[in-house]
Amino acid sequence: MPSPPENTGQTEQNQDYDLMYAQLLGMARSRFAGQSPSHTLQPTALVHEAYLKLAATKGNDPKDQHHLLAIASHAMRQVLVDHARKKNAIKRGGGDDGARVTLSDVGSDGKEWDVLELHDTIEHLAKLDPRQAQIIELRFFGGLTVEQTAEVLGLSERAVYLDWKMARAWIMSQYGIDDDG
Repeated sequence: MPSPPENTGQTEQNQDYDLMYAQLLGMARSRFAGQSPSHTLQPTALVHEAYLKLAATKGNDPKDQHHLLAIASHAMRQVLVDHARKKNAIKRGGGDDGARVTLSDVGSDGKEWDVLELHDTIEHLAKLDPRQAQIIELRFFGGLTVEQTAEVLGLSERAVYLDWKMARAWIMSQYGIDDDG
C-alpha cells in the first residue's frame, strides 16, 4: 500500500496523519468498490490529493484525530467536486465519454450519487441545518460511521443517528426518492 511522503523525526502530528492516511485509503477503497472501471479517479489518487491539500493548509492544525478526520472528509469532498467539475468541462468540450462522477451511498442499498448534485444539495442543507450538512459530509465523503461521526462532532451517537436519518430523508426527498434506509 502506498504511504504518504516519509518524514524523518516523525512527530505525533505526523503519526496522526499517517494513521489518517491509512484509514482514508481504506474508506476510499470501500467507497469505490462498486464503481465502473471507467471511473477516472481511483481511491489512491483521491486520498493522495486530499492528503496534499491537507499538507498545504497552514494554520489549520488539527486538535486531535477526530478533528483531522473532519478536515480530511472536507478535503476529500473538495477533491471529488473539483474532479467532477473538470470532467464536466471536458465533456462540454467534447473530449469525454460523458460518464458522471458518482459516490456510493453509505447505506447498504448501493445507491450512487452524482457528486456535483450531492454537493449542491449539501450546500443547500447547510443553510437550513449546518450540523446535518456536516454529518452528511462526514458520512458520505469521509465514510465515517455514526459512532465515528459522534466522536468527531462531540455529540451522542443517538443525536448523530437522528440527524443522519433526517438529513438523509431530506436529501432523498430533494431527489424524489423514497428513503427506505
